Amino acid sequence: MSLHLQPISLREARAFVDQWHRHHAAPQGGKFAVAVNDGSAVVGVAIVGRPVARRLDTGYVAEVTRCCVLEGHPNACSMLYAASWRAARAMGYRRLVTYSLPEESGVSLRASGWKCIGEAGGGNWNKPGRPRVDTALQQAKFRWEVESVVTAIQATAEKAP
Repeated sequence: MSLHLQPISLREARAFVDQWHRHHAAPQGGKFAVAVNDGSAVVGVAIVGRPVARRLDTGYVAEVTRCCVLEGHPNACSMLYAASWRAARAMGYRRLVTYSLPEESGVSLRASGWKCIGEAGGGNWNKPGRPRVDTALQQAKFRWEVESVVTAIQATAEKAP
C-alpha cells in the first residue's frame, strides 16, 4: 500500500481529528493542514497553527497542533511531519514545533528530522485571577522542533564568544 500526500481544508482536517484522535479534540483554528491518502481515503492529517506557548509566537514559528493517523498505516506520521515542515518553510517559517506525550516514542518525529528539545509544559492552566476548566491532558510533554539551516547557523553564531 502506498501513501500519497494531498491537500485538505482545515474544516475537513478538524472533522477527521474530532472523529479519530485518541485523546484530543481538534484545535480551535490553524494556518494550514495536510493529509495523507492510501489511494482510497484519507488515513491521516496534520494541522499546523500558531504556537500555543505565547513566547514562541514570534511570527516565524509555527506548531503542529495535531497529527492524527489511523492505525495500520506505517510511515504516515513521518510523511505528515515532513510535509508540514516543507510547507511551513515555504511560507517563511523558520522553526516548527510540536509536543509528544511521555508514552509516545517520537520515532516518527526523529525519522522526519525533528529533534527532542526536552520536557515542556504540564500543569493546570487555572489561575486565581483567571479561572479555567482544564479539559486537556495536564502531564508534562516533550517539545520537538525542526528549524531551517539559516536559523540554526544564526543561533550558533549568537552563542559564540
